[in-house]
Amino acid sequence: MSSSPKWFRPVAVIALLWNLAGCAAYLADVSLSPAQISAMSPAQQALYAERPTWTVAATAIAVWLGAAGCLGLILHKNWATWLLLASLLGVMAQDLWLFVLSGSASEAGAVAFALQGLVLAVSVALVVIARRGSA
Repeated sequence: MSSSPKWFRPVAVIALLWNLAGCAAYLADVSLSPAQISAMSPAQQALYAERPTWTVAATAIAVWLGAAGCLGLILHKNWATWLLLASLLGVMAQDLWLFVLSGSASEAGAVAFALQGLVLAVSVALVVIARRGSA
C-alpha cells in the first residue's frame, strides 16, 4: 500500500472520521440513561429493550474495528483489510437482527433503512479500497 493514488489518503481520513462518528454514536447508545430511554416512542423503547447482546457487540465490532482499519489505511498497513472485513461483518450482523430477525423492520422507519444502507455501502467500499490498496 506504499504507492497509492493521490485520493487514497484523503478518502482514508474521511473514512476514519466517519467511523469515529460511529464510535461516538455507539458510546451514546450504550450509555443512554433511563430518562433518555423513556423519552423514546414505545416502539423504539421495545426495539431497544429486546435487542440481543450479540447485536450490541456486532455494532461495537463494526465501529471500533472500522476506525482501527481506517487508521491502518492511513498508515498503509496490510492488516487494515482484515479489520475492515471484520467491521463489515459486524455491520451485516447488526443489520440481520434489525431488519430480519427482530420482526420490527417496519418500526425502524425509512431513515433507519437509508442510514444502514449507507453504512453497509461505505463498509463494502472500504473493504474494496483496502483490498485494492494492499494488492
